[in-house]
Amino acid sequence: MTHYDVRNLSRGPPLSFKRTVARSGALRLKHSSLKNSAPGDHQIFPDAVKPDLPVFAMNYPRIQVPFEITLWVLLASFARIGFHIYHKVPFWVPEPCLLISIGLMLGAIMHAVHEEPPAMLSYDLFFLYILPPMVLDSGYFMPTRPFFENIGTVLWFAVVGTLWNSIGVGMSLYGVCQIGALEVQDINLQENLLFASIISAVDPVAVLSVFEDVSVNEQLYIVVFGESLFSDAVTVVLYNMFTFVAEMPEVEPVNLFLGVAKFFVVDLGGLAFGLVFGFVASFTTRFTSKVREIEPLFIFMYSYLAYLVAELFNISSIMAIVTCALTMKYYVEENVTQRSCTTIRHVVKMLSSISETLIFFFLGVVTITTEHEWNWGYILFTLLFAFLWRGLGILVLTQIINPFRTIPFNFKDQFMLGYSGLRGAVAFALVFTLPDHIGRNKPFVSTTICLILFTVFIQGISIRPLMEFINVRRTNRNLDTINVEVHSRLMEHAIAGIEDICGQWGHYYWKDKFMKFDNQFLRHILIKDNRAESSIVALYKKLELQSAMEILDIVSGDTSTAPSLCERYDKRKLVDYYWLGSQGLCLTCGHFQWITNLNAVLHCSISSNRHH
Repeated sequence: MTHYDVRNLSRGPPLSFKRTVARSGALRLKHSSLKNSAPGDHQIFPDAVKPDLPVFAMNYPRIQVPFEITLWVLLASFARIGFHIYHKVPFWVPEPCLLISIGLMLGAIMHAVHEEPPAMLSYDLFFLYILPPMVLDSGYFMPTRPFFENIGTVLWFAVVGTLWNSIGVGMSLYGVCQIGALEVQDINLQENLLFASIISAVDPVAVLSVFEDVSVNEQLYIVVFGESLFSDAVTVVLYNMFTFVAEMPEVEPVNLFLGVAKFFVVDLGGLAFGLVFGFVASFTTRFTSKVREIEPLFIFMYSYLAYLVAELFNISSIMAIVTCALTMKYYVEENVTQRSCTTIRHVVKMLSSISETLIFFFLGVVTITTEHEWNWGYILFTLLFAFLWRGLGILVLTQIINPFRTIPFNFKDQFMLGYSGLRGAVAFALVFTLPDHIGRNKPFVSTTICLILFTVFIQGISIRPLMEFINVRRTNRNLDTINVEVHSRLMEHAIAGIEDICGQWGHYYWKDKFMKFDNQFLRHILIKDNRAESSIVALYKKLELQSAMEILDIVSGDTSTAPSLCERYDKRKLVDYYWLGSQGLCLTCGHFQWITNLNAVLHCSISSNRHH
């Protein structure tokens, strides 16, 4: 028996006594429950039964979303392989048509088995993960020289043209909503402007591929390319502004002025963020000579960081990543190796392709599996106003900008500018991720899907025959020669000097000033080997690299269908000589020779390559 001190009882029983009482009470409760329970009843405190080690187990819900996305991308990749096996199919049918068609078939199968698609597309997912690779691809692979030569026209159509379409289509749709027979009187002006800003985003992926195939003139190509890129930036800014305005019961005049100020602050802020991160990325790659394997990582991380920081401060993230990409392409590629440049280009193209594949695939699935509100009156008026205001905008804006252009757009160019306004991934993603406080989401989604399907399938398929029919101006894209580069640089310096003498600050004047500032200051800071490389030498290296890649492709491919070596050099883009009267300096072997005919040039080039 345990003895306790009586003097300590006033403080309460000791802890050991409490534990003993509790243990004995638990034992009595267990004993009474066992005695009162029936023989077949379960015991309250049964012995723990340890399960056997499972040999095979499945946990599909845990990996459902990434597993299905991987299957979608894999299925789309197989479809693209089959799409390009027969060369006549991609010649007439754009690739987005294929992806949407595969999505429609997959959506029909899921609808037949009563399977709902995973809710994979959200506002944050699109803006933070899907959109950045698509924009980085467009910004990084934009032709730099044609873009800056036409930057005024590009921004004119991208900014003013998008505002024209948004306001014109929005006001027209608001007027149509007053028709009682359409049953859309509850859609107010703010919501119509929001919807019009969404469908103003052009995405001419199919058009650009056709332009490249037929070698359309450089001015038309770069304006369509640049407009599609910067119109996305303007559309996202308008989308955020009109989403905020749509919550207001009444818009005051002061909000209009604040909206205009915010528009310029957001776009210029994105430009500044992109320049800063582009310069930092260029400066960082000065010190990567010992760690070449992580050079591509800096390109992706700095461009994505520019995008995220712009999103953090509600600045135009698209403008930030485009500016960062243009800056990095100009400086970073002189710091990193050719292998890193190749890696960067392939990875950027791959990520962009995956993003576009997911968007178009999901568009096809959602078209079948999602419940829609098909208001055909509203849909038809939207199609009418979208084409009407696009066409009027091109005609009016072209008449204003043509007097300031060296090569004005003719009527055929204007027609192709208007007809190339396809809608695509950005418009669908924006309308699908509309916030819940927008009351009529369903008709907006259904109308946008109809607009995308019409423009991608009808306009995308018919644009090639139309270009052939109206005979749009073409250009020779095989003019990257030393001869052309010498004369181009000569004419640029001459025009810059003439503009300086006349006191006229034109495009070439500012380009010449920037090149001087760049060679004196920026290149010393951002490039490890800051010696200014001649554009002629840079072009020579580029063309020699292209020639080497062509030889590798011929060696590794089917040589029976490849042209002979003499035929290749006969069609070669590089002219291997500086002409000094009748004497030429061979850039391949480095000797002065008397050149009498083209055969001597070819003989020297082929002999020198065999020697090296």
